[in-house]
Amino acid sequence: MKEHMYAIVEISGHQYKVAENDVIYVDKQKAENEAQITFDKVLLTSDGNGTVQVGSPALENAKVDAKVVDQVKGDKIIVFKKKRRKGYQVRRGHRRHLTRILIEKITA
Repeated sequence: MKEHMYAIVEISGHQYKVAENDVIYVDKQKAENEAQITFDKVLLTSDGNGTVQVGSPALENAKVDAKVVDQVKGDKIIVFKKKRRKGYQVRRGHRRHLTRILIEKITA
C-alpha cells in the first residue's frame, strides 16, 4: 500500500501533520477568506516512497501552501471552580477563535 506525501509543519507554535487536500483547524490567522497563505517552518517531509527529510530545526526551501476556507469559533469550554463549604463557586467559559485552512501543496 502506497503512502501519501505528508509534512510536519509548525503553525502558531503548534505542530501539525498535513497532507495535500487536508482541511485543518489552526489558531486564528490574520487573513481573509479565500486568501493564500504559506508556511515556511516545515520540520519534516516524507515523499510517500519512504524518503524522509528531517530539518534541524526546519528544512530549507520547504514550504506548505494553503488557502483560508473560513474563520470559525471552536467548541465551548466551561471552566467551573468550587471550594467546598466556603460558598465559593465560579463558572466561566470561552470559545477559541480558529481558522479552517485547506492544504493545497507541499513543496520539499
